[in-house]
Amino acid sequence: MPMPSKRRSVLVHSSVETYTPPDTSSASEDEGSLRRQGRITSTPFQSHSNVEPWLNRVIQGSSTSSSASSTSSHPGGKPAAASNTATATTAATVLADLMAHTQLDNHSAPPDVTTGLVEHLHHERPQVASVRGVPRGYSSSILETADGVPVNSRVSSKIQQLLNTLKRPKRPPLKEFFVDDFEELLEVQRPDPNQPKPEGNQMNVLKGEPLGVVTNWPPSLLAALQRWGTTQPKAPCLTALDTTGKAIYTLTYGKLWSRSLKLAYTLLNKLTTKNEPLLKPGDRVALVFPNSDPVMFMVAFYGCLLAEVIPVPIEVPLTRKDAGSQQIGFLLGSCGVTLALTTDACQKGLPKAQTGEVVTFKGWPRLIWFVIDGKHLAKPAKDWHPQVRDASAEIAYIEYKTSKEGSTVGITVSHASMLAHCHALTQACGYSEAETLTNVLDFKRDAGLWHGVLTSVMNRMHVISIPYALMKVNPLSWIQKVCSYKARVALVKSRDMHWSLLAQRDQRDVSLSSLRMLIVADGANPWSISSCDAFLNVFQSRGLRPEVICPCASSSEALTVAIRRPPELGGPPPGKAVLSMNCLSFGVIRVDTEEKLSVLTVQDVGQIMPGANVCVVKVDGTPYLCKADEVGEICVNSGATGTAYFGLLGITRNVFEAIPVTAAGVPVSDQPFTRTGLLGFVGPDYLVFVVGKLDGLMTVSGRRHNADDVVATALAVEPMKFVYRGRIAVFSVTVLHDDRIVLVAEQRPDASEEDSFQWMSRVLQAIDSIHQVGVYCLALVPANTLPKAPLGGIHISETKQRFLEGALHPCNVLMCPHTCVTNLPKPRQKQPDVGPASMIVGNLVAGKRIAQASGRDVTQLEDNDQARKFLYLADVLQWRAQTTPDHPLFLLLNSKGTVASTASCIQLHKRAERVAVALMEKGRLNVGDHVALVYPPGVDLIATFYGCLYAGCIPITVRPPHPQNLATTLPTVKMIVEVSKSACILTTQAIMKLLKSKEAATAVDIKTWPTILDTDDMPKKKLASIFRPTSPDMLAYLDFSVSTTGILAGVKMSHAATSALCRSIKLQCELYPSRQIAICLDPYCGLGFALWCLCSVYSGHQSILVPPLELESNVSLWLSAVSQYKVRVTFCSYSVMEMCTKGLGTQTDVLRMKGVNLSCVRTCMVVAEERPRIALTQSFSKLFKDLGLSARAVSTTFGCRVNVAVCLQPNRLGKLAEQGTAGPDPTTVYVDMRALRHDRVRLVERGSPHSLPLMESGKILPGVKVIIAHTETKGPLGDSHLGEIWVSSPHNATGYYTVYGEEALHADHFTARLSFGDTQTVWARTGYLGFLRRTELTDASGERHDALYVVGSLDETLELRGMRYHPIDIETSVIRAHKSIAECAVFTWTNLLVVVVELEGSEQEALDLVALVTNVVLEEHYLIVGVVVIVDPGVIPINSRGEKQRMHLRDGFLADQLDPIYVAYNM
Repeated sequence: MPMPSKRRSVLVHSSVETYTPPDTSSASEDEGSLRRQGRITSTPFQSHSNVEPWLNRVIQGSSTSSSASSTSSHPGGKPAAASNTATATTAATVLADLMAHTQLDNHSAPPDVTTGLVEHLHHERPQVASVRGVPRGYSSSILETADGVPVNSRVSSKIQQLLNTLKRPKRPPLKEFFVDDFEELLEVQRPDPNQPKPEGNQMNVLKGEPLGVVTNWPPSLLAALQRWGTTQPKAPCLTALDTTGKAIYTLTYGKLWSRSLKLAYTLLNKLTTKNEPLLKPGDRVALVFPNSDPVMFMVAFYGCLLAEVIPVPIEVPLTRKDAGSQQIGFLLGSCGVTLALTTDACQKGLPKAQTGEVVTFKGWPRLIWFVIDGKHLAKPAKDWHPQVRDASAEIAYIEYKTSKEGSTVGITVSHASMLAHCHALTQACGYSEAETLTNVLDFKRDAGLWHGVLTSVMNRMHVISIPYALMKVNPLSWIQKVCSYKARVALVKSRDMHWSLLAQRDQRDVSLSSLRMLIVADGANPWSISSCDAFLNVFQSRGLRPEVICPCASSSEALTVAIRRPPELGGPPPGKAVLSMNCLSFGVIRVDTEEKLSVLTVQDVGQIMPGANVCVVKVDGTPYLCKADEVGEICVNSGATGTAYFGLLGITRNVFEAIPVTAAGVPVSDQPFTRTGLLGFVGPDYLVFVVGKLDGLMTVSGRRHNADDVVATALAVEPMKFVYRGRIAVFSVTVLHDDRIVLVAEQRPDASEEDSFQWMSRVLQAIDSIHQVGVYCLALVPANTLPKAPLGGIHISETKQRFLEGALHPCNVLMCPHTCVTNLPKPRQKQPDVGPASMIVGNLVAGKRIAQASGRDVTQLEDNDQARKFLYLADVLQWRAQTTPDHPLFLLLNSKGTVASTASCIQLHKRAERVAVALMEKGRLNVGDHVALVYPPGVDLIATFYGCLYAGCIPITVRPPHPQNLATTLPTVKMIVEVSKSACILTTQAIMKLLKSKEAATAVDIKTWPTILDTDDMPKKKLASIFRPTSPDMLAYLDFSVSTTGILAGVKMSHAATSALCRSIKLQCELYPSRQIAICLDPYCGLGFALWCLCSVYSGHQSILVPPLELESNVSLWLSAVSQYKVRVTFCSYSVMEMCTKGLGTQTDVLRMKGVNLSCVRTCMVVAEERPRIALTQSFSKLFKDLGLSARAVSTTFGCRVNVAVCLQPNRLGKLAEQGTAGPDPTTVYVDMRALRHDRVRLVERGSPHSLPLMESGKILPGVKVIIAHTETKGPLGDSHLGEIWVSSPHNATGYYTVYGEEALHADHFTARLSFGDTQTVWARTGYLGFLRRTELTDASGERHDALYVVGSLDETLELRGMRYHPIDIETSVIRAHKSIAECAVFTWTNLLVVVVELEGSEQEALDLVALVTNVVLEEHYLIVGVVVIVDPGVIPINSRGEKQRMHLRDGFLADQLDPIYVAYNM
């Protein structure tokens, strides 16, 4: 073995206190415990009482034992080199090496938690390094504890045991022996050393101009309303327009005041429940008004303020499934809203229940709907006057906001903030009395509410409100209204400017010269600058002055943050910044040139508000002040911000009570700041620039990207041809611990698939080159299917929700995980230099015992087994026919549950004789000829099998072809007949006709069938003599089966193996003539065949035969039979169990009525050649618990080609059940799936991340020995390793009978020997990976029970990224990903992982699955799916045992025969 250079070849052996005993816990403890530097711990050799005897032999090497050599080390504590005076045999070197390896590099020694000894102790005491050979029997001479640890005689063994348990090493064992690499760590993005870093000075807090003092400023907003309502009642307040643009109503200040009073009076005095007033001051009330009715809204809003209740304006819910409506309901519930105010027209339009009441929307509280139209309001009493108080810190109104994740929160604004905000806006915009303002925005929230409902009343302004519906019909309407009303101020969004540009050609006579301010409410958006520039370009010729355009920035939490002032109000000239996109992604501001594509051009949003203080802080973690050239979150401290999120104290503290600190950690102010959620910086002239929003922030591998910027880039790729401009959503989803960018757009109906893909790939390239970031998923959906926000635009969080739930229904999808996902763990490197011997030594040093186990010893089991006297099964049948002729052996049931046929010992014997005569006379067969038995499941099959044995022929059971599906089933029959070199086919008349029919001729060449004999009416002739084999090693029968990888393999079973198999099963299941068992299995191969045809004859018990095919017409057949015959032991397959679970899930009550009772069942064994399907067995147990099935009844078995029965798990049976004769319950363990990929078994707690439940495969049969071997080195493995299961037993098959063209490959399957250790025993390799675990349970004989866990077939495993994956694990994850995935299978093609999913649902869901499948496989398995194939249900082929035939599927995929609904190639 190569020696690492760091090591010193000596074993430092300190006293017992610092000694760490072996770890027998099979690595189940937490390996990630701390490492302590410098402690040297070691494992002296004699501690291993469980060292295998052969190792002792090896270590002794030649007859001389190595003499112990010891050297003492210097007091300095550096151990001297050990002189090894051992005999120069390999064994001694192994041992010396073992010793050498034990002293590790300091840092990976296991921490020693048991002693108070500190580091320097090592230096004080000279230590002895000793190397000692271990002679035979030596270990018993030392006083030991249970763990085989030498006990210091002065310490009681109890205390020592306690110490030993405390001292188990917490780290995985020695690095030199095995490479312990299952810690798969995701790559963490290393910061690029060349990335830009901010270099400026730390910024200072920016102070706004002071709020001016106005002499007659009202003490509250209501006071202003009262003043104007009483002194200027005729002054116009608000004009509402209809969808043609006609003014339909103008509300005066007098009317607003009187109606608000009426409403306030009505709310407080006329609404009662059980004679209690419905509302108290401070209660919350929902305002539900359509966008076309600002007048009613305004009355409702001010009426609530006057009544001292808190209005919560929300959108009108149109259907039960509005985007985000459920979250609004949640907000209403958390605000305790019980009353909703609305208009008559709106109330009529709401969906109603049968009773005529408004339906309760999904997620909403029960509401009382109150219509506030005039006729419903009461006139206030003469003596009633509302209290118009001064503005206080009480809540005035609640504005809702939907967060990035889709949750809706309510932001509370106090009376004082509302007043201060109106004051600040008035000063910043220079509003004066009786000015006219046109408002295109939503008046219920944000700037539309602040300017158009609140500040306007403060200043007695006249607002012209332009509804969204009118803008849709006539995008120029707002410009026409500005012109006709000579409005001084217009309030718009950049999209309104964009729309009017597209429509302006027909309008010549409009003039915008009256405007002194055009407030662009979303000036903080990156694309607002292009709208502003383009708009100015066109309308400058129509009187629009450039300085009129005033972008502003606002947030729901901080209200207005900054606004550009017109020059007459003293604002500086507007600014423009051209910034490098790459630097911005690192949060750094660098000016660039406009010629480049990868720049972001932003305009300023003016100066900060009067009376405010502003600073920019770091986005994550503590709010440190940013440097001058660094992007951060803008924070505001002023009297005019929101005060809290209603009812949410925790996040309120984070957002409304932030305390910015300097780099030294000193708070910049004693006043709290409010985080605005806007990302930006302060530029020259103290202008504020916003480059993004926290809500649209996507942090991909450490770099920040803004959703709006990505949208802008996508739109720049000639969008109008293929997608709708305003209908693009960009968001990020977290997959594998990083944000992944998803882009969803609505496709135009006339775009072809080809065009769309062209556009998609161009968008990908554009985003890649401009933002240097990959798009994870690009999806196109049909027009008008994305969820809309209330005023146009796309509801992003709802879109994201649908994407994650698989409910977007895209028509085109392009995924690029290969380029985006850069944080996968590094591929595993195989370690070539660790050989089998060092692995085994490593196991021993680490205290892992060799993983081997065996069933009870057959030779010592004395049982009253008469059949043992006979070597051959044919002899047993004759003996039974003589001694118990009428004892019934078989009962065959038909689909109605009635007995179709029976066979007693004598009947079976007689029929077998007749078959033997027919074979010799009609078939003219010789001894040793092969005969194919093509029968449906039944007694004929059994009788002809024994007939062949009587005649000395070799039977092969073959499943008959399916008459409706000859094309696929007949070739298999033909193949088995040919491969097995059958000289004759025995079958029924019906099947014989089928084999020779015209239909058959289209599938196979029917002229080449061997002789076909039908056994329906055979002559009653006596057989002259029954054939006796000359030796028990002669061939008895051939067992043919198609493996899951699609290989047809026949194994040879000798007479000796056949008898041994029957005997093992008899002993394990305690079968004897008085017993009845029910079998619902296919009788053609493996254990199913043995139970169906062999066991009853050997043990004499009665078998109730239930052909699984009959369940297709009567699902409850098997369970009814079990109940009717009070069967204690029954066998079935997974496909039978699945049919029962799916078919009878809802019918347990019906079955109970029919008297089905399963309490008689002691054990129900699932016969399988695969990993136990825990989910299925558990759901089966749960479902039929109602029918009396015991929770412990279901257990699993394991067999394979080389040995059809390795494990069976009979639970407590028979008279001895109370004493627990049979095995303990099957145990389930949870293993770490990541460790499993590295062939390591690491036990974890149930429910821990990456845990995989595995159920043991049953108790090892008597006479069977099992060992776990390394798949490549063929060395024995320790307990905590996953390896190939090797089996040695008298009933192993003796070899393959010609596997098609692979004879040489498979010779060692039956005669394998270990490369190291016990090299004498001959083993058969099962081809399955598994591990052994010694459980704490004991069986009847007091032996500890060794559990064998089968993980999966070696041929099926997928080698990806240097690791071993089991298809079933990936498939289980995929099936969980979406409700419409019925089944799934995976395989590899070139180096790509292909996932085939069966879609059980509408085809429009097909493309939803692509992203979900890719996500789940990345998340749970760290693999990138290469191809997702979506097919119809039933396409994935399944064999008779219910196992997926993945290789057949792969062939079908490559030959393009799957007829898929969709194939997605992930780029």
